Amino acid sequence: MNLTVIDHPLTRHSLSVLRSENTEAEAFRAAAKRLTFTLLMEATRSTPLTETTIRTPMEETVGYELGDVVAVAVLRAGLGMLDAVLEMIPKVKVGFAGVQRDEETALPQEYYNKLPDLADAHVLILEPMLATGGSLAWAVDKVKESGAMNITAMCVVTAPDGVRHMYERHPDVRIIAATFDRELNDRAYIMPGLGDMGDRLFGTF
Repeated sequence: MNLTVIDHPLTRHSLSVLRSENTEAEAFRAAAKRLTFTLLMEATRSTPLTETTIRTPMEETVGYELGDVVAVAVLRAGLGMLDAVLEMIPKVKVGFAGVQRDEETALPQEYYNKLPDLADAHVLILEPMLATGGSLAWAVDKVKESGAMNITAMCVVTAPDGVRHMYERHPDVRIIAATFDRELNDRAYIMPGLGDMGDRLFGTF
């Protein structure tokens, strides 16, 4: 199973803020951004570096330049993770994968797909809620069709069904998450989860 759960006090704290039903949209967005910072440090571990020469005020030394990174936000909820990525990696290119879940079948339905050049880039897919795995697997299909080979999924909450589905469909994709929750309920929502992340980010209940 290609899943890494970030067990860190800062991650636990931010996740608790996101889980609480008393957290309002503004505080929810701030906690999502803070949590993304902690996930991003591990998610970029496989990002290539190019060695270069730089000069300090004292002498020349070895420096490093980050390779190409593309962030693909799965709409809408993935937007809640995007600001942190833009802040940490200013040169990042951004793509958008518009997919919504059919509330009756829980299957993904595509409505938008816009990707930059993915050749030789480390692709970070921002999909906060890995429930059934349908939306993330669809997004991975799309980036692979566009030539991506180094792919990491950044998730806030994962569930056994979604992780299992990803392992069966895309065992090469690393999943970095803040938690691995217990199960899905009969509506395919993660338990204990944090509710609908898109609705909570944007106050659209």
